[in-house]
Amino acid sequence: MRIAITASTGLIGRALSEQLDRDGKDVLRLVRRPAGAGELQWDPARPDGGLKASALNGVDAVVHLSGAPLAAGRWTSVRKRELRASRIDSTGALVRAMLAASTPPRVLLAGSAVGWYGDTGSTAVDETAPNGSGFLATLVRDWEQATIPAQAAGVRVVNLRSGVVLSGRGGMLKPLLLPFRLGLGARIGAGTQYLSWITLTDHVTATRFLLDHDGLTGPVNLTAPVPASNAELTRALAAALHRPALLQVPSGVVRLALGEVSTELLGSSRVVPARLEAAGFTFRHPTIGPAVAAAIADTS
Repeated sequence: MRIAITASTGLIGRALSEQLDRDGKDVLRLVRRPAGAGELQWDPARPDGGLKASALNGVDAVVHLSGAPLAAGRWTSVRKRELRASRIDSTGALVRAMLAASTPPRVLLAGSAVGWYGDTGSTAVDETAPNGSGFLATLVRDWEQATIPAQAAGVRVVNLRSGVVLSGRGGMLKPLLLPFRLGLGARIGAGTQYLSWITLTDHVTATRFLLDHDGLTGPVNLTAPVPASNAELTRALAAALHRPALLQVPSGVVRLALGEVSTELLGSSRVVPARLEAAGFTFRHPTIGPAVAAAIADTS
């Protein structure tokens, strides 16, 4: 099986590529810089991805993980355009490149996010829940719609509605480690808001699972089965690092510092992986305490 992967140097893409390599798969990494061995240069800003019509000939599956970081800065109008282009435009370019192949890849696992659901409060939701409201929910809706031409052409498309990926290698968790180690860990706001999370290990394993399960199409939540409140995450981090975490950051301070991005920290996302579990997937880290300890230990 030959598998092309975008964002192959990112947190998830690197771990997935390494796992596929170890399993003896033929991995083609799509990169923006000049390509090296086992790589293919592309330009997601171009309508055709900067790829020749034959570029993806012989590729069986594509895993598309590209997207500018959501929390890397305030959501100014310029930043919002960048967030949309890095997801929606890149997906459209990749789909066009796939369909230009003499025999298009049979499978597309396309990045998405639990932001689809908006703020769910204390209500647990699965893949049957409707699209929420707000910038992020609209972004994710349009992101998934960019895969429709591939579906129409007969490609099996799975939209990976990922939660927050926990890993000591990067993502949300890594910048929290130093303040927690210094005893400055704090819950955000009331701490009752839910976080839909998944460890990097389970995310990679679930992606592999979806590559191999031809009966699964459409949206699939890549989240652990037990979402955690912000207070529970705070306690888990403090326990794993053997430090106190008695502080609280008031909601008003978060809103003032981050603007609209604060909705990601103060909003509640209680999303469960109904389709993965129904298909028989088993999570290695289903609950937040052991998950955080395992994620911190995994820094390789």
